Amino acid sequence: MKKIIAPSLLSANLAFLYRDIEMLNESEADWFHLDVMDLSFVSNISFGFSFIQYVKKYTSKPIDVHLMILNPELYIKKFKESGADHIHIHYEACFHLNKTIFLIKKYGLKVGVAINPHTPIFLLQDIINDIDFVLLMSVNPGFSGQVFIDHTYDKIKDIKNLILKKNSTALIEVDGGINLKNSYFLFKSGADILVSGSTIFSNSDPKNIIRKLKEIC
Repeated sequence: MKKIIAPSLLSANLAFLYRDIEMLNESEADWFHLDVMDLSFVSNISFGFSFIQYVKKYTSKPIDVHLMILNPELYIKKFKESGADHIHIHYEACFHLNKTIFLIKKYGLKVGVAINPHTPIFLLQDIINDIDFVLLMSVNPGFSGQVFIDHTYDKIKDIKNLILKKNSTALIEVDGGINLKNSYFLFKSGADILVSGSTIFSNSDPKNIIRKLKEIC
């Protein structure tokens, strides 16, 4: 089983962004996770193209972009040009989900489909073989520092069962409220990738927290 840690820059200190990027470069973190919000799909706004370009300039680690926006298909080319390596789109935000998945693949990017806590897993059965990741939200999207939703463990098992049933190679990514305690159970339940923000960046030794997350299980 893969164990990938993707620190979320939503919780980084933006006044010292270069410092935090260098810290992650030196750490055992696998990816950089960047949340893009549009103040429409979620009630918050965050990073755009220039921010992604800045991060890409200073790291060679994969950039995992989570689009919490409406009409994501309009911006895929620009996110590719800005430096994204993976793009996650929300099931709830895409009118033509299959078409958008193949548009992302057309640009040579890995593609994930994100689902909100209330969205049932069976809705992914027709596209599970076309995607690289399922991004399972373990909080309601939009803000960092929220409390983890315990029902997430059952949803991970449901996703894993769907992946096995369909003989899919998709990996399971979990985002929201992740800490050293619940990360153990998330990996045990079948998660492959954990996105963590506040737990990492609020600690006085973030590299050590990343190391501990990597060592779990």
